[in-house]
Amino acid sequence: MNKTTLLFFWMLAGLLGSSVSMAGNQQEEPLANNVRALMQKSVSDVAAPRLLFDSEQLAQAWLQEMSGRLVKRMPDAQYREDFLKSVHYEATRAGLDPQLVLGLIQVESGFKKYAVSSVGARGYMQVMPFWVRSIGASEHNLFDMRLNLRYGCTILRHYLDIEHGDYYRALGRYNGSLGKPEYPKLVVGAWRNYWHFSPSVTVNMASQ
Repeated sequence: MNKTTLLFFWMLAGLLGSSVSMAGNQQEEPLANNVRALMQKSVSDVAAPRLLFDSEQLAQAWLQEMSGRLVKRMPDAQYREDFLKSVHYEATRAGLDPQLVLGLIQVESGFKKYAVSSVGARGYMQVMPFWVRSIGASEHNLFDMRLNLRYGCTILRHYLDIEHGDYYRALGRYNGSLGKPEYPKLVVGAWRNYWHFSPSVTVNMASQ
């Protein structure tokens, strides 16, 4: 790890360790009826989460690798596995890179399930409560792990569609800081420098 990367993580650790959250402040905007319907369908999914890989070997390699990186933040092995399976399922279902979602969670909440921002965003992916009224159901609890991930991935997919696949602008919308580079850079940095996954390398090492 070079000095620049090391400095980045010291800065990131300081941000996540503070009481000030980088939490999402998504702005409530009118949704077209067809968009609302698709998002409502997405957040109502109740299928059991599972790892969506081409092979069981690759699935287990990913789970083992990500679990090792997350163990200090989530010591409970069973909960950690359930969390990672849920992240992978919800991200893949939304057409997102699961490692991007892990990077976003790291910056948004520091993997704190009950994180609440100064503007009321909640949970791992710091979802604003107005989304429950807009696309969900009154009984939806944004502190529920799977539900929070489902909402967060659905919302990020929506912003990516609006921005035609531009991750920096979509992340800016997610955080309520569109046009400012700090937040997208933190998320993309965490994604690429900490949560990056090279399946061929990992699987080859595991098979030796």
